[in-house]
Parts: sequence; C-alpha cells; structure tokens
Amino acid sequence: MTSFTDSFSTAVSLISAPDPQLWSIVARSLWVSACACALASGLGMVLGAALGATRFAGRQAVLALLNTFLAVPSVVVGLVVYLLLSRSGPLGHLGWLFSLKAMVLAQAVLVLPVVTALTRQVVEDAFERNGEQLRSLGAGSLLTGTLLAWDERYALLTVLIAAFGRAISEVGAVMVVGGNIEGFTRVMTTAIALETSKGDLPLALGLGLVLLAVVLVLNALVGVLRRGLLQLEMAA
Repeated sequence: MTSFTDSFSTAVSLISAPDPQLWSIVARSLWVSACACALASGLGMVLGAALGATRFAGRQAVLALLNTFLAVPSVVVGLVVYLLLSRSGPLGHLGWLFSLKAMVLAQAVLVLPVVTALTRQVVEDAFERNGEQLRSLGAGSLLTGTLLAWDERYALLTVLIAAFGRAISEVGAVMVVGGNIEGFTRVMTTAIALETSKGDLPLALGLGLVLLAVVLVLNALVGVLRRGLLQLEMAA
C-alpha cells in the first residue's frame, strides 16, 4: 500500500509540475491518434453510410467480413503494416517504418473497421425508419445515405469518440511499427508498458491518469456539444 501511495503521489507531482518527458509523450500520443482518427473517420463514415443505406447481393458477406475485422488483434494489424512498410514491402520506398507516419497508418487501419461498423449500424437503423420515405421521394442510394448520416450526426459524434478511444488506448500495433523509440515514437500506451516493466511506476501511473483524463474530457465535451447544438436548432 505504501508503494502504491508513494507512486500515486509522485505521479500527481509529475502531472502538475509539469514533467517535460511525460507531457511530450502525451502530446505525441494525441497527435498520432487524432491524425489516425481523421483518416479512418473520413473513409469509414462514407463506407458505413453506403453499407447502411444500400442493399445488394453479397451484402451479408461484406458485413460478416467487416465484423471479423473488428476482432483482429492489434498486433496482427501492426504486423501487416510492418510488412507493407518494410524495406522489401510494397510501400518500403516511403521510408515510414519506425516513424510517427507508420503509427498513424497502423492506428487508422485498426480504427477503420470500428468507424465503418458503427456508422453502418447507425445509418441502417435510420434507414429502417425513414429510408423508404426518402426512396419514394426519388432519393438515390448515395443521397439517402448522406441525408440519413446527417440526420444522425449527433450519434456519429459518439462514433468518433469511440474511434479515438480505440486509437489512443492501442499498444500492440504502434509498438510493432513505431519501435517505441524514446523521444520519437514513444506514446502513452507503449511508455506505460515499458516503464512498468522497468519498475518506474510513478511515470507509468502518471501517463495512465492522463490517458483516463483525456478520454473523460472528450466524452464530456461531446455531451456538452450535443446539448448545445440541439438547443441552437430548437431556438432556430
């Protein structure tokens, strides 16, 4: 108990000091995850809306494949991206391996099925309620998906938060493609794993507290944003 108390006290001191090492890791983590979510969300929401608003032969097979990708371990994603970016891989000429770009790519690949699947479910539920009405008015599949996605934009904010939470809490893929290099590719999750194995519990605990705080603040902001936008629409 004393060890935990001392570690927690030191962790709080590192956060409030602020400790340059800790906050540089935090900033790097936020940048990588934000870029990955932006890439994955741009493509994933389009694909999800299309899947939710269209019916075609083989759709169930596509959905089964999508749901399978949701369960792929992050280290497998890291391995695939590593092979693509390695010197002998098809993208080896980019020279991205063991860089932040490789970590962004790995997280984007990991998050893409999450965004696609959740968006598809949101839009499909909306399609069951309003899809036939839109079709009767002459809206095609693309327009129907776009309108339904816009109508469910507040629910899609939750999808973005889920995607960001998945990205920033990931450890396996970014460690494989980033190498966990101090000062360059070390992020919160990889630093927590390393510092815990080294016995530096205060730094690991401090990073863990910041990680929890980031997710908590983002969820709170989304709640405030949703209420604010609803109030503005009602006032208009």
